[in-house]
Amino acid sequence: MKLSEFSIKRPIFTWMVTLVVIIIGLVSLSRLPVDLMPEIIYPTLNVNASYPNTGPEEIEEIITRPIEEALSAVPGVEEVFSSSSEGSSSVRIMFAWGTDLDAAADDVRERLDRIVGRLPDEVDRPTLRKFDPAQQPILQFGALSNLDPVQARRIIDEQIAYRLERVPGVASVDVYGGRQREIQVNLDPLKLKALGLPLNIITSKIRQENVDMPAGVIERGNYQILLRIPGVFTSLEQLRDTVVAVRDGVPIQLKEIASVDDTFQRVTRVARINDREGMRLAVYKQSGQNTVNVAEAVLKEITEIQRDIPQIEILPTSNSAEYIRRAINNVGSSAIWGSVLAIMALLVFLVNFRSTLVVAVSIPISLIGTIALIYFGGFTLNTMTLGALALGIGQLIDSSIVVLENIYRMEEGGVPPLKASIDGVNEVAAPIAVGAITTCVVFLPMIFMRGMSGVMFKQLAYVVSFANLMGLFVALTMVPMLSARLIRVVKPVGPDAKKLTERLVRFFLGGFHKLENWYKRLLHKALDHRVFVLATVGALLVGCLFLVRLVGNEFMPTTDENEVRVTVEMEVGTRLEVMDKTFATVTEIVKAAVPEIVSHEESFGGGGWRSGANTGNMTLKLLPRGKRSRSSEAIAIDLRRKLSNIPGTVIRTRASGGQMMFGMRGGGGQERLQVEIRGYDLTVAEALARQVQEIVKTVKGVTDTRLSREIGNPEELLIIDRQAAADLKLSVSEIGQSIQTVLSGTQASYFREAGREFRILVKVKDSEYLGLQDILDLTVTNSTGEQISLRNVIDTRPRRGPIRIERRDRERVVTVSGEIAGRDMGSIITDAREALRRIPVPRNYSIQFTGDYEEQRKANRELLLSIILALILVYMIMAMLYESLRDPFIVMFSVPLAAIGVILMLFLTKTSFNMQSYIGLIMLGGIVVNNAIIIVDYTNLLRHRDKMPIREAIEEAGRRRLRPILMTAFTAIMATLPLALGLGEGGEAQAPLARTVIGGLLSSTLITLIVVPVVYNIFEDFRRKKEHGEVANGAAKTADA
Repeated sequence: MKLSEFSIKRPIFTWMVTLVVIIIGLVSLSRLPVDLMPEIIYPTLNVNASYPNTGPEEIEEIITRPIEEALSAVPGVEEVFSSSSEGSSSVRIMFAWGTDLDAAADDVRERLDRIVGRLPDEVDRPTLRKFDPAQQPILQFGALSNLDPVQARRIIDEQIAYRLERVPGVASVDVYGGRQREIQVNLDPLKLKALGLPLNIITSKIRQENVDMPAGVIERGNYQILLRIPGVFTSLEQLRDTVVAVRDGVPIQLKEIASVDDTFQRVTRVARINDREGMRLAVYKQSGQNTVNVAEAVLKEITEIQRDIPQIEILPTSNSAEYIRRAINNVGSSAIWGSVLAIMALLVFLVNFRSTLVVAVSIPISLIGTIALIYFGGFTLNTMTLGALALGIGQLIDSSIVVLENIYRMEEGGVPPLKASIDGVNEVAAPIAVGAITTCVVFLPMIFMRGMSGVMFKQLAYVVSFANLMGLFVALTMVPMLSARLIRVVKPVGPDAKKLTERLVRFFLGGFHKLENWYKRLLHKALDHRVFVLATVGALLVGCLFLVRLVGNEFMPTTDENEVRVTVEMEVGTRLEVMDKTFATVTEIVKAAVPEIVSHEESFGGGGWRSGANTGNMTLKLLPRGKRSRSSEAIAIDLRRKLSNIPGTVIRTRASGGQMMFGMRGGGGQERLQVEIRGYDLTVAEALARQVQEIVKTVKGVTDTRLSREIGNPEELLIIDRQAAADLKLSVSEIGQSIQTVLSGTQASYFREAGREFRILVKVKDSEYLGLQDILDLTVTNSTGEQISLRNVIDTRPRRGPIRIERRDRERVVTVSGEIAGRDMGSIITDAREALRRIPVPRNYSIQFTGDYEEQRKANRELLLSIILALILVYMIMAMLYESLRDPFIVMFSVPLAAIGVILMLFLTKTSFNMQSYIGLIMLGGIVVNNAIIIVDYTNLLRHRDKMPIREAIEEAGRRRLRPILMTAFTAIMATLPLALGLGEGGEAQAPLARTVIGGLLSSTLITLIVVPVVYNIFEDFRRKKEHGEVANGAAKTADA
């Protein structure tokens, strides 16, 4: 007994199995973790090493190069990128996607062990860590308070950050800005000189007087008594009274030569929230944890903290979970609206509530069943899996429509409902099974795709395949079972019908009958003029292919995440106070230009990757997309224009689209356009890079260009005369430590209070304002106690400070990077490449495009291979169905016809070719053949079962299959339409895929209905001519002998 027949005869069994699927699916839905994108494990490891007070060229030569050479030989390494800057080396190793990172990390450690002995002794052992997207904060808060700044920072560090870090799933909380308590010993340089007190004596005396040590154990009766010496400072008075030296029998206390101040550390970072100075808290999640759940738990804890500590106001400034939730809800609502539109389209075609209900029931059952498979597959509910469900709605009901329409047609012919259900499903079971399998098979190559595109879209491939197979299962079980019991043929309505419903039924049924007859006549004419039909379609296809160059191409569609980021850069070495004034001007302009701001947060100073005290960032949180008229991209472009005239600054603005597609690009920058100049001599490379920058700037659509190689801080090198120092009984380290204590301060010890420790910093009072000559007048005590002036052993030399040296695959590189606005990546790259040909490139130097372009090229290669493999697999599956190599070839004629609609749709909607569009093309490879399969299969059935002549069989098959073909195509289009509109949060990401599918379905469906019968007829004529040697013109004859 066949599956469908079993389902029809055992309805209660069928219902119970369905309910089991529904219950498991609903439980799975409640347990599914929610995230924005599939979890991406970047195949990247970072190796960091530090060697303080060493220039970048020395770092490159003695640390970076040995590490690079050792790691380049590790199996699976695709690229090695390094950065050497003052005192530190960072090497990033990128492996092939799919590499086992734990095994790779073991290999890297083994290689590092081999070369550690070659590194200088003072170099800290290189550290190894994985690159993890969880390094991006999921939440950022601004903290404002009227309390003393030091007290506010202490509360945040000791109470608020501690409580947040205890929330399950939180990895760490970083606090930026504010004031951290510090005990400063500010020495009077004149008194030191008069008393001949060396600085190192003062710091060592403070350390010696601030100890807590065990003295030993004594026995007393039956007990052992531990003796302790609590010698730590318990008050600042004790520190002030510390005797640091004795002169002429008189003890000198610390308070006599210095002021001891309970103050805060030197301010190097400033954070402002809504124009008030405050602190910024960044919350990081643990790797593998669910973003939305962690964020919700943190926000709940923040509410509790606000109630317990009302003195500190905590404002959310960035919440990735909020965007994720809105994006997920938006895709979910698109799926619901798509289902509603598909059901309405069905109702129009079927003109029968019961029939529509039978097919409509298959949608939730298939979707809920697919959700269970998502859960058991270990996936998350993200925009990819949910988008796949929304796209799958159109495909999963195809099988149900074809089954139901065939059963309905049989009942119209007078066959009893039970027999019609069994025969109806058996007649179309093979073609719908092949249709579903071809839709699944096209995704098979995607499972083997490498690179980020493979990781990103693997889940989408699985989910669409799950949905199709669930749809097929429901079509072969539930649909025939319900059809046998629910479907009743709509009786013809006479012209004198009064009721509105009856008149509508008459209108639609009559309309479909006329459409079928009109199509049969059109097909008859097409078969009479086969060459004209094929020539017209061929010309249309060629014409559309010429349009391709007008459709842009890029790596990924940009998304509007309700954020705009402003980066302000001033001359290297600019003081924090100057940055503060500049930021006040920038903030004023920004607030006037962007009324859509909900909140804004500023931070500057501090330093970090590719930034220093001369740079600052402003993050503008905007109203949701639906509540503003301008996109974040338009706001960024407007701000760029208005902020361009502030003197002494370089200001860059960009709309934040990083959450949707966060990637490792080129040298690790976030800019979408990157041009890399390779060559050894940095002076030549920099000159070449500046030429490239000037040319790239002029390309339409390129904004905010910058060089990766920046001029360093203004410096004065204090060169120690080693021979003179040795003659005067001084060592280089003694001189260096003395100068460091004078200017930066030296940590002498810790002051402990209430279980907490605060740094005691010994420095010369107002040392940052000392002139160079004043510094050279200071003295240092030698080993015999003599005072030696620094100018006797030091020479000075001014220069611009250290630069950063970047290398890629063991070659030095300088990167010119920039943002893109108003144009697609492909057009900009074409124009830039043409313009750069004018630059004479010296020997052993090269100019290459990296960043998004490089990722795009890799992805395109993988996707093109996937499309070819998918079409080959589809052909093979159909060859198995037909037991023929010719019939599948006829069906494959429908595939290139989809290109007409795809190109026209993308051109008219101004959508680019990107990764999403290419995935849509792969999907179309499996979908568009379904209609051709139905026509060819039904034509063969009429010829073999009913012994119809070829010409008559072709025309009759077309007429009978017209309605199910139009139904499946238009329900798929209507189901995908909400996604194609690209409305709401994150809608832009799914829109290109949906538009590609709709365009391809429209053109392939309408043209297939003519072209496939014509090609079938030509092939049959050719076969008969070959077999019988007779000249047969099937286009002119109306019957086959």
